Amino acid sequence: MHFHDDSLFPENQEKLVVQAAPYGPEWLPGDADDLPLTMDEHVQAAVDCYNAGATVLHIHVRELDGKGSKRMSMFNELLGRLREAVPDMVLQIGGSISFAPEGEGSDAKWLAYDTRHLLADLTPAPDQVTIAINTSQMNIVEIMNDDDLAGTSIAKPDYYRAYRDMVVEAGPDFYLEHLKRLLASGIQPHFQLATLAQLETVERLIRSGVYTGPLILNYVAIGGGFAGRHPADLVEFIRRVPDGAVLTIESSMRAVAPMNTIGIALGQHVRVGNEDNLWGRKGERMTSVQQIEQMVRIAETLGRDIASGAEARKIYKIGEYYADADETLAQLGMVPNRRPGERGFMLRDRKQA
Repeated sequence: MHFHDDSLFPENQEKLVVQAAPYGPEWLPGDADDLPLTMDEHVQAAVDCYNAGATVLHIHVRELDGKGSKRMSMFNELLGRLREAVPDMVLQIGGSISFAPEGEGSDAKWLAYDTRHLLADLTPAPDQVTIAINTSQMNIVEIMNDDDLAGTSIAKPDYYRAYRDMVVEAGPDFYLEHLKRLLASGIQPHFQLATLAQLETVERLIRSGVYTGPLILNYVAIGGGFAGRHPADLVEFIRRVPDGAVLTIESSMRAVAPMNTIGIALGQHVRVGNEDNLWGRKGERMTSVQQIEQMVRIAETLGRDIASGAEARKIYKIGEYYADADETLAQLGMVPNRRPGERGFMLRDRKQA
């Protein structure tokens, strides 16, 4: 992204979109103070997050026994109720469905490709489904410490080991087919990226015409095969993201607030919620709603406006698609593909001979 001299002035930045992740698929009841269990509680969590200032909802579903649901019927039921309860929110399904282990000693793992593809058939359709690009380690506990996990199920050795060894399976066989199915269903892919290599893979998908739509993505800084918490890496990723993309910052535990504050100052968007963090000050629990309220306060202190639901939908370019690779590159502010015989570096306005 290009920064002019006035790009840090809040009146020149997009209004802040707060993405809420209040369903914590890795946690068990009792791990978080605000973990929803019943369907009514799932819906109320969304309402509370919206009222606090969140306009994008990252969705997982939990069964009554406290474990993450893998039933599409549960997702359909929740989506139908959310469309009525929070009609202005962008509804975003977590593409893992549920990665939580079935019990102590079980593996934490993403579901098979065919099962994840079923998200393209949800009714009513969500606005977005998150999509991972390229297979990688997802050791979510690598940069967590004992204080982060105190009093939670992941502090137990078997659960800790399960999350330490988790892998995101997302090779070309998956993402090529998944993109095709999501686009056919009118669902916007929300790219979950952690490295420049993954960003470059997405750029190749755009340049080859495989993906022709808005580039909406999260920078996932959770360590363990994903990005870490080094601010220089965050800034470099922002620099490399195309000018027309929409970028949300996602981190873990007590690093969420400082990482997001950097993101807010740089004109990016933020994600919070009990899926990512349980804590405010050291040793003090913080609910998803309190985390949203904190982001709103920080943004207001910096003078940056908060997006409404309608504004978030416009910023996210929900329902927008492009004709081909050339139009996609132009809409994203990227240089065009090289034509046969063209020499030198490409320019956005393509005035080369």
